Amino acid sequence: MTRPVRIGNCSGFYGDRLHAAREMVDGGPIDVLCGDYLAELTMLILAKAQAKDPSAGYARTFLTQMEQVLGTCVERGIRVVANAGGLNPAGLAHALRELADSRGIPAMIAHVEGDDLRGNLASVEPAADDDRTVSANAYLGGWGIAEALAAGADVVVTGRVTDASLVVGPAAWWHGWHREDWDRLAGAVAAGHVIECGAQATGGNYPFLTEITDRRYPGFPIAEVAQDGSSVITKHPGTGGLVSIGTVTAQLLYEIAGPAYVGPDVTAHFDAVELRQVGPDRVELSGTVGSPPPTTLKVALNEAGGYRNSMTMVLTGLDIEAKAAYAEQQLVDLLGGRDTVAELDFRLLRFDTPDAPGNDRATAHLRVTVKDPDRRRVGRAFSNTIMEMALAGYAGFHTTSPPTAESAYGIYRPARIPRSAVEQTVVLPDDERLVVSDPPTSDQVVRRPVPPAPRHDGGGPSLPLPLGTILGARSGDKGGDANVGLWARDDAAYAWAADHLTVERLRILLGPEAAELDIERFELPNLRALNVVVHGLLGEGVASTTRPDAQAKGLGEYLRSRVVDIPEALLPG
Repeated sequence: MTRPVRIGNCSGFYGDRLHAAREMVDGGPIDVLCGDYLAELTMLILAKAQAKDPSAGYARTFLTQMEQVLGTCVERGIRVVANAGGLNPAGLAHALRELADSRGIPAMIAHVEGDDLRGNLASVEPAADDDRTVSANAYLGGWGIAEALAAGADVVVTGRVTDASLVVGPAAWWHGWHREDWDRLAGAVAAGHVIECGAQATGGNYPFLTEITDRRYPGFPIAEVAQDGSSVITKHPGTGGLVSIGTVTAQLLYEIAGPAYVGPDVTAHFDAVELRQVGPDRVELSGTVGSPPPTTLKVALNEAGGYRNSMTMVLTGLDIEAKAAYAEQQLVDLLGGRDTVAELDFRLLRFDTPDAPGNDRATAHLRVTVKDPDRRRVGRAFSNTIMEMALAGYAGFHTTSPPTAESAYGIYRPARIPRSAVEQTVVLPDDERLVVSDPPTSDQVVRRPVPPAPRHDGGGPSLPLPLGTILGARSGDKGGDANVGLWARDDAAYAWAADHLTVERLRILLGPEAAELDIERFELPNLRALNVVVHGLLGEGVASTTRPDAQAKGLGEYLRSRVVDIPEALLPG
């Protein structure tokens, strides 16, 4: 094909907008409908479901979406690609065939497998614990998807492929790319990374609200990927939201580390990406540079961590800190000491204001989380103990919920596995199996020289204002680490940010919880952006952390709220 392939996204996570597939198919022309359903936490959720029912383990909402659009997609020649197979892509493929047969839809449905490493943990590094491992998945690339489409599949479902692979695979198939077309593949990775989270590329979670003049629910994104790997990010006409250099920049920075974005098919160098607004709701990505991927594949391990429970006590009015200290001491005494459970975490969350005009604005929360391998210690034995304080504790005692039961939690751990220990396979409807070959690899990650950021002269008067007055931010989780991408809208603001926001200043602005953590800062001058990685902020991952904002979604907005001295010359006119 010589024209760009139009790939529309209909899901950014398991639980996203159910009608997005129907809206994407009916909203205008597309060639491929893709959807991302998997995250590290999702794999744990699916593992729990599969433990109860071996036929489960996939995203059932995708099946509901296909009930709405499968017939239309086959009729119009729209291919469907999704990682909704989770831990059971074969089971999802079987369910889709049953759906197609029941409606007389002549759909060829294939699946990709090989990512599930349960029972094949010997080669995982660091070593995995067979007894504790709940799920173990290698991140596969897009070539299995490409080969399934080339074999004639109308629908391709996968397990754990990288999110961007849902664009890389269809683009490689459409344009007939080769495994060493590094720059083209890298361009597709950039496009896939932008649209993988659905409406986050079209105005969702965007900090500059005044830029979004159409406040309807955002239309989901489309990537028009050209033969040379460049792309245009857009959405269907008449849908809400916004596609701008800002919304695309925000998503490019989301959940990355250094500018070299390492994947199974290619290492994409995001410090080479150039953005250009080429029309209303149309942003071009070009210039992405690629280099060979590593000899290993990333592995997501979820291990059984034990059991946890949380209760929240409400503190009202005067002496908030004293009341919290009294409650903590009393609960520890009632439990028999801190060492009676593996972990006991107290967090005082302040919402109160002096002389509050209403009762609700005079309250703070003392959130208590307990964790232990023994479920009996953290179930009703814990929450009922808190209720024993109701008439014997601090003045105004009440809780946000009645006594609660314990729940199992998982621990996320990143690992790697040699490619030689993983066999990516396409399974066609007649049970024909196509083994997918690996691309050339390299043990050396290419590091592009980063041009020095323009330096700010530091002169002129300044005003104490929130950092978000001139910088946008988007944050999220990557295992136990948190990522915050910061970007400016003009060269002068970026020069100031690159000069002013040192690691030590960022550590102060991020608050006490980051004081002792390792922080990395990367410059991406082409995007007028800084990427900040706070290692260990989320402990052992989303399912385990006791942090209220478990996925660090609000961390970027917190950073934008911090007051710094901003030069007046940088302020919006």
